[in-house]
Order: sequence, then structure tokens, then C-alpha cells
Amino acid sequence: MSKSRGFEPFWQGGELGKRLLLVVITLALIAGAVAWLAGRPDISASSWAAGTAVILASLITEIAISLGRKEFGLDLIAALAMGGALLLSEYLTGSIVALMYTGGQALEDLAQRRARRELTALLNRVPRTAARYADGQLQEVSVEELSPGDRILVRGGEVVPVDGSVTDGTAVLDESALTGEAMPVRRCLGEPVMSGTTNAGGAFEMLASNAARDSTYAAIVRLVEEARSAKAPIVRLADRYALVFLAVTLLLAGGAWAASGDAIRALAVLVIATPCPLILAVPVAIISGVSRCAGKGVLVKSGGALEMLARMKTVVLDKTGTITDGRARLIEIKSRSDVDPLEALRLAASLDQGSHHVIARALVAAARERGLKLVAPSGSSEAAGSGVTGHIDGREIAVGGWDFVNARIEETAFSQEVRKWIRREGTVSVLAAKEGILVGAFLLADEVRPEAGTVLRQLREAGVDRIVLATGDRTELAESLQSFLGLDCVVAELKPEDKIRIVEAEKSAGPVMMVGDGVNDAPALAAADVGVAMGARGAAASSEAADVVILVDRLDRLVSAIRIAHRSRAIALQSVYMGMGLSVAGMITAALGYLTPVQGALLQEAIDVVAILNALRALSHPFRGWRKTALLPYAELLELEAEHRALMDVVDEIRHTTERIQHLSESEVRNELAALDALLRRRLLPHERQDDEELYPRLRRQAGTPDAFAGMSRTHMEIQRQVHSLSSLRKALGEHGPSPAQRYEIQRLLHGLEAITRLHFAQELEIYRSLEDEN
Repeated sequence: MSKSRGFEPFWQGGELGKRLLLVVITLALIAGAVAWLAGRPDISASSWAAGTAVILASLITEIAISLGRKEFGLDLIAALAMGGALLLSEYLTGSIVALMYTGGQALEDLAQRRARRELTALLNRVPRTAARYADGQLQEVSVEELSPGDRILVRGGEVVPVDGSVTDGTAVLDESALTGEAMPVRRCLGEPVMSGTTNAGGAFEMLASNAARDSTYAAIVRLVEEARSAKAPIVRLADRYALVFLAVTLLLAGGAWAASGDAIRALAVLVIATPCPLILAVPVAIISGVSRCAGKGVLVKSGGALEMLARMKTVVLDKTGTITDGRARLIEIKSRSDVDPLEALRLAASLDQGSHHVIARALVAAARERGLKLVAPSGSSEAAGSGVTGHIDGREIAVGGWDFVNARIEETAFSQEVRKWIRREGTVSVLAAKEGILVGAFLLADEVRPEAGTVLRQLREAGVDRIVLATGDRTELAESLQSFLGLDCVVAELKPEDKIRIVEAEKSAGPVMMVGDGVNDAPALAAADVGVAMGARGAAASSEAADVVILVDRLDRLVSAIRIAHRSRAIALQSVYMGMGLSVAGMITAALGYLTPVQGALLQEAIDVVAILNALRALSHPFRGWRKTALLPYAELLELEAEHRALMDVVDEIRHTTERIQHLSESEVRNELAALDALLRRRLLPHERQDDEELYPRLRRQAGTPDAFAGMSRTHMEIQRQVHSLSSLRKALGEHGPSPAQRYEIQRLLHGLEAITRLHFAQELEIYRSLEDEN
């Protein structure tokens, strides 16, 4: 049986009061049973009646308070059953119903606690104090006292109290509670740290950028509180079903009494009538789904949002930060023939360390990804938004846009070539000069997320009929995505108010989801049936306006949330139909006189338990059947992705060698090819062999499919063949170096090797993510 959701009597307030009532009726039931076995039926009847009366008094008071608040619950059936049992001297039946009622409350609390455990875990981690430096001294202060600009010490094992950036030391952070990512992440000097993450390494110092109330974790806590208290539409629908169920129960009970003249039959019907599948199973299933989403780094603010996720027909996507990564990333380097491309990058990134410009930070990040050792610049001077000058290793370096650097260099054939090379749509260029000579140029772009194609395909498999790209970017850039992502419609050059109109127009075809990450997306997120914010790096405004916040920087978690929503809603409805069907069947059986009140009470609780346990299935991963499935733990997935990132400098070197071949002398060509050949055999081929000999066989065994990954193994063979061909070409060079035909053949081979390696890495990344174990 269910409890009303209104204010509780003081003796029933909270879990302690419920447990006390459960103890009272249990003791009364046991005492009565002992007395009955001892041949004292008078004492047993008194014990059972007293226990029932205590529970009934509590329940009647609760019902009265709820009705006064204009809230209605099906506890009236339980009250009628207990009251009828007392009037008809069915004291054992009354005490069993009372035990079932209090036991149902305890079972509900247990189920709700388990379902909410991920949300509760977030709330329990809220930091209360922080170590702040003041006048050179370290003071322990309340987090509410922290202000932007405060210098804070975060000790090992502590939760980061506010958003900020690292000022001393290296932060090793466990972000799993917020993002679901199992592996710790490292944050170096100047890099941002997010409140709510746990320091998994040594102590570090940070500079607060926000007050505690404005920080990421505080916003998440507010969202969690909303998620805990919100009520799903399906739960409200269950309340309406409950009214119908009450009427059916009273009609059956009254009809059984009138037809048979036996009030015991009416009591049996009341006893077996169970609203638990409606009142308990539905919210347990929905909260279980919300909790499971939280465990995957997706914060669903309410049960209503989770249910709506399962009904989406149209998805409107922002471009920057949603379909694309949202950050400028280095995609290509062009250096002078006598300068190593990585050396050009090292010089530029070393100088850019002192700049806070987003492109400068992207160059520094690219250099660190490639393992370059940066040095501290000296004498730096920055022209805001244009470029930086300074000294690296005693040499004068200039880094910036074309106009900034061109004014400081001599014109050369290379500078003229670069001027044409940087004119590429959708990219940003940065140039680097040393001692007045251009030495390199870099192209950066906001690339499409590697999982974007898979996500859009899976959205359609999940029931989405229409996918629209709505962006403020230029039309030609947006339309370029439609050609390979399979979007139904692209609308570009939009203002925030235009996105609202797009969302409203799409609602005619069914519920609309809007996915975005920036401040400009907040109005559209609020206007959509479900607004989804990419909150890992997105603006606080979009997270506050959204119904769902993806805390990890991965778009595929949206598909995970939709799948969880589908399953949670299906389990909730299944619990209702199954539970109510069994209840009605039992009521009819009782009305015909085939069940006594005691038997009905026991059957009622069995149905309640089955319905709630079924609802709790929403917490678990769906059963995949007996078919084997190859899965990758998330930690291993991250390791595999890190291996690919570590090899990108090898792939870049293939391109750089291809470009240099045409400018090098005969002897230099030999040396370049020999160095590249050795690099490929030392780093690339061992990686491919390890995948083919260890990873792929293991995944094949897990899947029980001997031919799985055969296409990927064939690509490994092609990479090995092309590396062997490169070695053969190098050894076939004549005494005087490569002929024009040989240069062309070498360049053709290297272009093909680069293309197939990049494609292979992208395919592996998509396959690995599709195999991620979501448990």
C-alpha cells in the first residue's frame, strides 16, 4: 500500500517514524501469534486489534491532513480494509493489512533510496569549508566566504570548492562523480578546474574564478534538488488512474457484499486491492532512470524530462560545441623546408604560454599533446587579439595572425606560399616567425565530433524522425555538414530569437528536443519540450535553462539518456499493467468467495513486491540475451583513445615528409625517408600489430564471432604493405637520388599512407565507442 504525499504526523515523520510503526505492528502480530499458540485467543485478538488500531489512527490522521491540502491518495483503501477488519472482528486480517501497509512504506523507501543513490551521492559531496590564503596565512573558512580572486589550497582527497584555475602544482582530479569518467585527469598551470571534482593527487593551489554559489557544482546541486522533487507526467497520470481504481474497488466490494450478503467478501476485495503498482512502481522506475542517467554523467532535472526524452520526434542541434567539439584544434602544420614542423610548433607554443587568447591556448594544448617540451618566454609583449612577440632560447619570435606577423618579416617564396595556403574556409591561421623570417604556419579548426555520425544514426533508430541543424554560423559552413551527416534541414546565420522560432515551428510534428551549449542557446533550450545542454564546458545560462545537462563532453551520452528513458518508461508502464491486472484478477476472485481476507492480504503484498522489484530493473543495464557481446570498459576505451592521440605526431610526420620531398636535395631525401621509415617501424607498426594480435582476438572471443574486425585487420595489412613499399622505394633510389618520377611515386605513396592511417584511426575510435560497456 502507498502512503499519501502530504505532511506526515509527527510520530510518522521521516524514516524513523515509519520504522517505529513497522516495529509496533510487527511486535503486535508476533505477540498475538504467540498468545494464539498458547491457547489464549482473547489475548491474541486484543494484540492484533491494538496493533491495527495504532496504524489505522496514524493513517486516518495522514489522510485528513492530505485532504486538507487538497491532495488525494489511495491510502483510503488501506484505511477501509483495516477499519472493516476491526468492525468484522477479522483482527488477524487487519494486522496483516497494517503490516503490509507499513512494510510497503519501508519497501518504497528502500527502493527510492537505491534509485536515488547517484543523485544523493552528488549532494553528499558538497564541500563545507576551504583552505584560503589571507595575509600569507592559511585559514579554514566556509565555502560561502570564498570570492573570485581568492587563492586556495586543495589538499589530497578534498573536493574542489569553487571553479578556478591551477596556480601552483599539478592537479590530478577525479571527475567521475560529475561526468562519469573513471580515469583521473591532469590539470597543469593555468588550466581550469571544476568545483565538485575530487583531488586524487597531491595538494595544489588554485585561484577562484567564481563564488561558491555561482560555481559549477552549486548549479549542479540546485539541479539535483529539482530532480529529486519533480514529478513525472506519467506519475500524475497514475494518480488519475488511481481514482478510477478506487471507484472500481468500491463497486466490486459493494457488489460482492450485495450479491452474497456476506460482508467478509467485501473485506477480501478491499484487502487485495493494491495501488502500489500505480503509486510506488511508477515513481521508482522513473527515479531509477534519472539515477542511472546521473551515473553516466547526464543530469536529468525531473522525471517529466526523462519521460519526454522517450517521446522525441524532432531534434534541433546547435553546431558549435554540439555537433562540433567547440574548441579550435590544430589540424595542419606547414613549415619551411629547413625547419622541423614540430620545432616550429614548439617555438610558437612556448611564446603563447603567456597569452590567454583561445587560439594561443589551443596551440599550447596541441604542443603538449605531441609531447613537446616548452620553455618559458622572456620579454613577451602581446597586442590583444593580434599576436605576441618575445624571446625563446634567446631568439626573437613573433606569433599571430597574417597581418601581425607579415609586418615583422621579410617576404620570401615561403611566405608567399603560406599566404595562399591559409585561405581555407572554416579555419583560423597562426603564423610563427624567428628573427624576422617566417618559419611556420598553423591551421586550426573546430572539428566535427568523431561520434557525431553515429549519434545521429542512433537518434533515428531511437524514434527521432527529423534532425535539424540550427546555427548562427555562416550558411556555407553549416551546409558543408549536411553533405556527410545526413541532416534533414540546415538553418544558418540565426540569432537567439530565430532559434526559438525554429523550435516552435518544429513542434507541429511532435515533441522537440533542442541541444546546445552556449548562452545564445538558452532561450531555445527553454522553449523546447526538452532542452539538453552540453554542460561540460557550456555556459551556466544554458545549463540552467535546460531540462537535461550532459556533464561529460561527449554527445553520445545523449543517446544513452534516450535509451534509458525508453526503458524506464516501458518498465513503469509494464509494472502498472502487470500489477493492476493481477490486482483486478485477485479482486474478482475474492468477490466470488474464493479468497479469504487473510489470503487476499498476503497475495496483495506479493503483487506489491513483484511490481516494485520489476520497477527497480530500470536501475540495471538491459539484459542482452544469451548472445555474446564484445564490450570495452570505459577506462580501457580512454587508454585506446590516448594511444591514438599519442600517434598523431607520427601521422603528421608522414604529411610533413610528403611536403618536404619536393624541396630537398638527393642526400636529404634519403635521410628523410630513412628517418620516416624508422619512425613508422618503431611506433606505428608495433601499435597495429598489438591491436591485431591482442585486442582484436580478445574482442572476437567476447563476441563469439571469429570474423569480427576482419575489415580492420585488412586495413592493418594495407598499412604494413605501404610501409614495406616505402622501404623498397627508398632502397631503390639511384646513386644520385630520386628521379622526378621517383619523387612523384614517393609522394603518392605517402599521401595514400597518411589517408588510410587517419581513416583507420577514425574508424577504430567509432568502433571502440560503440563497444563501450555502459554498465
